[in-house]
Amino acid sequence: MPLDPTPVPDELRGLRVALLVSGGIAAYKVVDLASALTQAGCQVRVAMTSSAMRFVGPATFMGVTGHAALTGLWTADGSPEPHVSLGDWAQLILVAPATANVIGRIASGRSDDIVTATLLAARCPVVVAPAMNDAMWSKPAVQENLGTLRHRGVTVVEPESGRLASGHSGTGRLAGAQAIFAAMVHAVRTRYDYAGRRIVVTAGGTREPIDPVRFISNYSSGKMGFALAAAAADRGARVTLVTAASHPIHHGIEEQHVDTAEEMLAELRTQLRGADVLLMAAAVGDFRPARTAKHKIRREETPSLTLQLEPIPDLVATLAGDEALAGVFRVGFAAEDSDLDAKGVEKLKRKGLHAIVANDISRRDIGFGSEYNAGVLLFADGARHELEKATKREMADRILDLLLPKLQR
Repeated sequence: MPLDPTPVPDELRGLRVALLVSGGIAAYKVVDLASALTQAGCQVRVAMTSSAMRFVGPATFMGVTGHAALTGLWTADGSPEPHVSLGDWAQLILVAPATANVIGRIASGRSDDIVTATLLAARCPVVVAPAMNDAMWSKPAVQENLGTLRHRGVTVVEPESGRLASGHSGTGRLAGAQAIFAAMVHAVRTRYDYAGRRIVVTAGGTREPIDPVRFISNYSSGKMGFALAAAAADRGARVTLVTAASHPIHHGIEEQHVDTAEEMLAELRTQLRGADVLLMAAAVGDFRPARTAKHKIRREETPSLTLQLEPIPDLVATLAGDEALAGVFRVGFAAEDSDLDAKGVEKLKRKGLHAIVANDISRRDIGFGSEYNAGVLLFADGARHELEKATKREMADRILDLLLPKLQR
């Protein structure tokens, strides 16, 4: 029978889950787990031992996850080391069913197939769901191996009691979906405190065209926005980065590139539906050319050039009355050269924000183009937090630390 239709907890939604399947009869039940996680928005990748394939075919898992299952250390997945790439990619690993054999091999540090090698290469939380005959489950060797795994920080989901495939009755049945999901939530809760949340981040300085080859922009590198997006993704959030800059590749970030403020506004209207948080770190231009030349303006044909500029509507203020922002916790960023608190509070109120980060651009050691930043985080409820000089990634995590309690109310 299929697993009970237990809903996937919000904390797991959007996570990258590596599902490692070993050779037990309960492998057929894991197909339902893979399907449920996929339908809940998780990215699921499956790796199987050779014995697992005697119970469930790789094509079955591909059918429910949309991705080919890895079946060996030499599987062609585009990576020369599929076990390393899968271990790096995963935010959570679930081994199910975990047979007595695979539990023993994991405990001894073996890495002779795609499942055990992936576990040894992984950097994320691991959940093990044993399933086996009751006599095997009760053996001291199996319990000692499980004790070793627990000591190493692995979360073990105790099997259930009932009728087993062997015809015996006892403890050894694969735990139900509710217990497995609960164990997965437990495993990720401390590591991924933003799991289940959807965050939209903006980054970079927008570009407003003068003609097909020239534009008006600013000095923003987009580093602070990317640091926020990467920190949120590493803490379990589903992250969309709407950016006018180029950034390193990050597994957990969906990137949408824009150039102009108008393009950013349109993309935000799309991406903010269903989002929990908007981190508006982009340096959106204040002015743009009133008219854009359709062809390149040639110097030899234009002795002098006067640009007429028009103001760009404030994006957050424009979105304030849009239903897309309903329920979204809005955080703005303000680059100021003086009076950070006063100017930050004024912008916070005028733009209808829940919080604002004001940073000092008069300092040469922080801000635009730098790897460092500093400033102050102001909340609409009056709370104030100094953000001491730190790398932009460190500052991003500090901001997320201070935001989290506000989101849990």
